[in-house]
Amino acid sequence: MKWMIASDIHGSAHYARLLLEAYDREQADKLLLLGDILYHGPRNDLPCTYEPKKVIELLNERKNTLLCVRGNCDTEVDQMVLDFPILADYAVVSEGSIVIYATHGHQYNPDHPLPVCEGGILLNGHTHVPKCIEYNSFIYMNPGSVSIPKEGSWHGYMTLENGLFLWKDMDGAVKMKYETV
Repeated sequence: MKWMIASDIHGSAHYARLLLEAYDREQADKLLLLGDILYHGPRNDLPCTYEPKKVIELLNERKNTLLCVRGNCDTEVDQMVLDFPILADYAVVSEGSIVIYATHGHQYNPDHPLPVCEGGILLNGHTHVPKCIEYNSFIYMNPGSVSIPKEGSWHGYMTLENGLFLWKDMDGAVKMKYETV
């Protein structure tokens, strides 16, 4: 199975379209969204083409391929307009021998992790900065941000297939990689 992993769309219809175009190009089976889907939040500037209603439409068309967790900008009112669940604080995904603990990062993060099993992967968004850091008992990964990258990073996403994580820009160029096998 091929996963696409992304975070922090923040209501940008432009970057939501690019993400879904990349999803089609990647021929991924599932899209895991790590929160902050519709609202930009008070600390961020408005992203390019801030159109939450268009993002709703674009994502609802793909509802059967989405798995999402709640970001700090996601609320019950967002769930009322989205046709797929978004309010779980975390999800546990098993892909082969890899156990992934997916969460947004505002509650659970490397400084305050979930009880991750030995060798598990803690997967967060929230900071808008791509990362891959090996800790003593787990690996921390962040795909960065689809619409509002920070610290000189790129608009992007990750893929996971056969134990290989790839961080990519919106054109599909590989920026970072990590192999678990």
